[in-house]
Amino acid sequence: MGFNKRVYEIVRQIPEGKVAFYGQIAFLAGVWRASRAVGYALHRNPYHGKVPCHRVVFKDGRLAAGFAFGGQGVQRQLLEGEGVQFTVDGRVDMEKCCWHPQKATEKDF
Repeated sequence: MGFNKRVYEIVRQIPEGKVAFYGQIAFLAGVWRASRAVGYALHRNPYHGKVPCHRVVFKDGRLAAGFAFGGQGVQRQLLEGEGVQFTVDGRVDMEKCCWHPQKATEKDF
């Protein structure tokens, strides 16, 4: 399976109300230093509506400026609609909302 397909499979597993960060997805895809490649894969996502790209943010909770499906405002709306909490400075509250799959935790990144 190619890298992009692995990325899409991993992102599909992020539950509603949770987020993951680019480096986390790269690590889970087996290429831990490929966070930019994750962003590129998500930007080219051919499975719009099936791969929840809006659930991928920067490690510090910032939203992606180049969110491919409408910009940061749309990304925030989608996340808020799922119950994702934000801090006062507009970042996702990573302590409350970061996804921790069983095979890896944030300390692994």
